[in-house]
Amino acid sequence: MKTYTKEELDVILEKHLLWVKGDVTGVRANLEGANLEGANLKWANLEGAYLEGAYLEGANLKGANLKWAYLKGANLEGANLPHFQICPEEGDFIAWKKVKGGVLKLLVPKEAKRTSSLVGRKCRAEFVVVLEGYGVSNYDGETQYAPGMTVYPDKYDDDIRVECTSGIHFFMTKREAEEY
Repeated sequence: MKTYTKEELDVILEKHLLWVKGDVTGVRANLEGANLEGANLKWANLEGAYLEGAYLEGANLKGANLKWAYLKGANLEGANLPHFQICPEEGDFIAWKKVKGGVLKLLVPKEAKRTSSLVGRKCRAEFVVVLEGYGVSNYDGETQYAPGMTVYPDKYDDDIRVECTSGIHFFMTKREAEEY
């Protein structure tokens, strides 16, 4: 496990910010397996950073941009995280899903487990009920959606650190689904 000095981390984050902005001198941050225990990353731009297995215990990530960051296996125990719960924690609610053929209007029932990703606006559920629209999953090209159907994924993963994992993916607004 690599431990970085504050100066080394600052250089990595500066180069990463250039990469995010499309500057050819920039380099995507790869902090796989890094020991960032207690690091102050408040307001850091970690968009798209590769942080698999990073040790972020006690790190200050408040206000950090973690959009599309890959955090699978990262240790976030005791970390000061940005607020990430964008889908309701209780009750039924309406959600929107992009599929081949258009955008679906879904009901996420109160009984369904649901997860908001720490790194983006895409959420997922244990199962959903299709209210409006027809289509086929963009992901596997096989899962069918039609009004009245209750759709279950092969499995459901509630890990907030990973945006694209098992579950029925959806957005909270129709516009986000349309633009996906």
